[in-house]
Amino acid sequence: MKRVMLSILIGSSLLGLLGCERPVAADVARSAKPRDTAPALPASDLPDLVSGNTAFAFDLYRVLAQQDGNLFYSPYSISLALAMTYAGARTETERQMAQALHFTLAQDRLHPAWNGLDLELARRGQGAKGKDGKSFRLNIVNAIWGQKGFQFSSQFLDVLAANYGAGLRLLDFEKAGEAARVTINDWVKQQTEGRIQDLIPQGVIDELTRLVLTNAIYFNAAWAMPFEPKLTEDGPFTLADGNQVTVPMMRQSESLGYAEGPGYQAVELPYDGQELSMAILLPRPGEFASFERSLDAAQVETILKSLEHSQVALKMPKWKFDSQFSLRDALVALGMRDAFTDAADFSGMTGSRDLYIQAVVHKAFVSVDERGTEAAAATAVLMRLTAAPAQPVEVTVDRPFLFLIRDVQTGAILFVGRVMNPKA
Repeated sequence: MKRVMLSILIGSSLLGLLGCERPVAADVARSAKPRDTAPALPASDLPDLVSGNTAFAFDLYRVLAQQDGNLFYSPYSISLALAMTYAGARTETERQMAQALHFTLAQDRLHPAWNGLDLELARRGQGAKGKDGKSFRLNIVNAIWGQKGFQFSSQFLDVLAANYGAGLRLLDFEKAGEAARVTINDWVKQQTEGRIQDLIPQGVIDELTRLVLTNAIYFNAAWAMPFEPKLTEDGPFTLADGNQVTVPMMRQSESLGYAEGPGYQAVELPYDGQELSMAILLPRPGEFASFERSLDAAQVETILKSLEHSQVALKMPKWKFDSQFSLRDALVALGMRDAFTDAADFSGMTGSRDLYIQAVVHKAFVSVDERGTEAAAATAVLMRLTAAPAQPVEVTVDRPFLFLIRDVQTGAILFVGRVMNPKA
C-alpha cells in the first residue's frame, strides 16, 4: 500500500509570494454536521486543555531556544493545527502525540474543548482598539484542503466541522500543485491581513499531496495605556555577549502587574479592553541563560499568579521581526516519533494506515511599538502520497528578555517570544 505524507506548515512571515501560478477556486465538500456553537463542557476540560497547551508551549520553547537570536512563535496555532491532525491519529501514534502535545483529554472531549476555547476567544475585544487605530482583532480560522477524488473518513470530517468550523475544500494537488499552493497561501494571506505570505514554500506540494489542514491566527491590539511617542529616546541595549546596541526605548509610568523573584523581574501590560495582555520576563543582568534553562510551564504559572499591581517606571524597546523554523526534529525530540515514519497510524483520516507526517514548518511575525502589538501565525498540515513597593518600581528592559501574549481569563498563551537584539 502506498503511504501518504503529511506536512505541517505553521506561521506567518514577511516573505513575498513566490510563483506565477494563479490561485484556483476550490469546491467545498461539507460535512453534514454544523459547527457546535454551544459545546457542553465539563468544568475541568477548558482548564485542562489550557494547562496542557502551556506545558507544550514551554517544552517546545526549550528546544527552539537552542538556536541563536530572536525567537517568536504561536504555540496556540501549532497546537490547534496538530489537534486537527490528532483527530485522525490512532494507536501508538495517538499516544505519542497526546504525550508530546500534553493532550490529557480523550478525543471525544479534547475537540469540544478546543471548540469551547476558540468560541471564548472569539468574544474578546468588543469595542477595543487595534494598534493601527482600527478595531481590535483576534482572528482564528481553520480550513482543510483535500485532493479531488481522494476519499476521507466522514467521521474525521464530522469532527473537524463540528469542532473547528472547517469544511473540506477540494483542490487538484496531483495535476495543479502550484496553483493549489498559491490558493492556500492566498487564503492564509487574506486571513492574516497580509502578514502571512508564502506559508507553503515551493516544492512542498507535489503530485503526491492529498490533504492540507490550515490554521491562521492574527492579533492586532492597542495598549490599554499607550506609550507617549515623544518620551521615546535612544538608549543602550546590552546583548548576551556584552556588546551594546542603541535602540529606541519607550517610557511610561503606570500601575501595572509586577512581580520579582530570584533572578528576574516581570511586568504585565494589558491591551485595550483588559482581556489580553503581554507579560515581559526580564532576567537579572548576567542570568538570562540560567533563567531560560529553568523556564517551564510551572514557573511561568507561578510568575503570572504572583503579579500584583504596582506603580512601575517602565523602559522597554520597540521591536519588529519574523521567525521561521522547521519543527519536525523538535516534535520528534518531544516524543512524536512514529508520526514521521512508516509506523504512523492516521487511519482515522482515511480508514487505512496510509498517512504520515513529512515536515513541520513555522513562521511568525511580531511588531511592538508605542501604540500596541501586531502579531500573526498560521498552520498548515499537508498529506502527501509516497513511498509591590511604595515607590515606583523601575523596570528597564535593556537586555535580553522573554515575552508572551495571553488571554487573561482563560490563561491561554497565544504567542511566545524572546528578544536577544531588538535591532536585529
